[in-house]
Amino acid sequence: MGVATIKENQAQSKMDFRNLAIKIIFLSQTTIGILGNFSLIIYYVVYYIVYTLKPTDLILMHLVTSNALMVLSTGVPHTMAAFGLTHLLNDLGCRLILYIQRVGRSISIGSTCLLSIFQAIIISHRESCYKGQKVKSAKYVGYSLSLLWVLHIFINFILFVDIFIKRNRNNMTRDRDFKYCYIVGQNEFSDLLYVALVVCPEILSSVLITYSSGSMIGILYRHKQRVQHIRSFHVSSRNSPEWRATQNILVLVSTFLGFYTLSSILQGCIALQNNPNWWLLNINRLTSMCFPTFAPFVLMSHYSFMPKLSLTWIRNKTS
Repeated sequence: MGVATIKENQAQSKMDFRNLAIKIIFLSQTTIGILGNFSLIIYYVVYYIVYTLKPTDLILMHLVTSNALMVLSTGVPHTMAAFGLTHLLNDLGCRLILYIQRVGRSISIGSTCLLSIFQAIIISHRESCYKGQKVKSAKYVGYSLSLLWVLHIFINFILFVDIFIKRNRNNMTRDRDFKYCYIVGQNEFSDLLYVALVVCPEILSSVLITYSSGSMIGILYRHKQRVQHIRSFHVSSRNSPEWRATQNILVLVSTFLGFYTLSSILQGCIALQNNPNWWLLNINRLTSMCFPTFAPFVLMSHYSFMPKLSLTWIRNKTS
């Protein structure tokens, strides 16, 4: 009896330790994500008041906004659930949270895809033919981002299909427990619509991101080889804002692809299991939050945001 009690106490201690660890990790990740994303949102708002954002900055602003939505709608509920605040929302509230998650995720993927394609076009058209297209390209980027938001706001409304149709609880319906909330009777037809209208375009976007990133790497490599024998030109091209921006975007896109691929693999493993274990579920939740959390710090480490903002204020004060 004594040995069994000791083993039970040890098992309980391990469970308490891992629960405490996951609480700290979720809380830290959510806090860092909120601070990072909202710091950049404030920066872009202040900068936008003074100057018109460049197309690349406009895309990054929408990317940061979508990441902030993901942190708020994913990180906060999971953190609350980790601390024992479970099933606080009804069915409609749970669907609303999941809707915001899906919209934020779709916009994040779409913005990253648009960013990589746009930068690949920029560095592949460095001659005079591109210079006359800067105003038009900015306009097209704005239209593309607006279309991206409108499409995903309406497409993800399929999550609410089950509420407005008569459900047959005995025919292809299932309940989903997210710990922080509970969805009753989700219809498999809406799941198929989600796969067709959201998941497939996300896969296509990932392919386009990979292709455009490979194109940028190839262009940078050929450019380096072409100018390597001319020392003075090599130095100036290396310090060109255009090429630095391309390298920075490649770092951001590589970060996205790494975390997105890992998250997709984990989600696939969960989907194939009837009863996925505790570790797999929580690692997947943490991984899905990694890019929205760390993306703003990747941007801050590669872009001199604060010096640019300080210079803006100095110019306004002296003018």
